[in-house]
Amino acid sequence: MSTQTNQDYLRLLQAFNEAWNRHDIDALMNCMADECVFHGVAGPDTLGRTFTGRDDVRKGFTLAWETFPDASWQDGEHFVSGERGVSESTFRGTKADGSRIEARMVDVFTFSNGKIAVKNAYRKSAA
Repeated sequence: MSTQTNQDYLRLLQAFNEAWNRHDIDALMNCMADECVFHGVAGPDTLGRTFTGRDDVRKGFTLAWETFPDASWQDGEHFVSGERGVSESTFRGTKADGSRIEARMVDVFTFSNGKIAVKNAYRKSAA
């Protein structure tokens, strides 16, 4: 059983959000558990594309900045209850072809031993 409090996990989510906006992969990975999973917003499966394990998750996180070099996650709001958490933010980014995305999104988290074990990302699709 974890000794982390909701406040500890709120601080973790805030640090995680700040690391995304700095494009700081090392700081992001410091927030992740050794056994971690990332479900991206897009991909071939019901959960988008799944990245499993530290090396694969690192690649998945880096892919976001490769796809959207100016990516940012603004207006972050974080909620935690026990070993689960949610972050809501506005994603903004420009692809290499010049097309822009601005959409609200949420990440649903599962925590383990003070770290993020699962990040499951969802984003609105503006038509």
